[in-house]
Amino acid sequence: MSRVGRLPIPIPSGVKVEIRDGVISVEGSKGKLSHRFHAGISAEQKDGVVEIKRASEVKTVRELHGLTRTIVYNMIQGVTQGFSKTLELSGVGYRASMQGKRLELFVGFSHPVFYDIPDGVTVQTPKPTQVTVQGNNKWQVGQVAARIREVCPPEPYGGKGIKYSDEVIRRKAGKTVG
Repeated sequence: MSRVGRLPIPIPSGVKVEIRDGVISVEGSKGKLSHRFHAGISAEQKDGVVEIKRASEVKTVRELHGLTRTIVYNMIQGVTQGFSKTLELSGVGYRASMQGKRLELFVGFSHPVFYDIPDGVTVQTPKPTQVTVQGNNKWQVGQVAARIREVCPPEPYGGKGIKYSDEVIRRKAGKTVG
């Protein structure tokens, strides 16, 4: 049995969980999320908890057991608290601003770079050098933040680029005159 997969998932108050035909739907104050299970995985709700079960001991089903439990747990966290990632821009003239549903980045190119924000995610720029990505789907928040970071990843020599706020960039020494 998977150590992660066998843990029950508590359902907080104010969250509605519905399991039907291999699909779990979770609804809370921050929105609604749903996920389709693999054929060898099932879920049942009882006594204020959700338990994830597996039908067989096939390797792929064993692998998906813990993953499915974590996905459902993150869905419940997302509809109650939500997820957010903060990005920082460092470099001379590096800044970001919102233009409707588009993020405009000035990151050292001869032109601004635009990134279209997908539905289900909100992006804010509290400071010109800070971008906050928020949403209820953990995967989608991480994916949008990674795509924004991908525009100009941090470089180890000058430290310029877009980095996560909690990311530590290992700096390298430049060339020495010899």
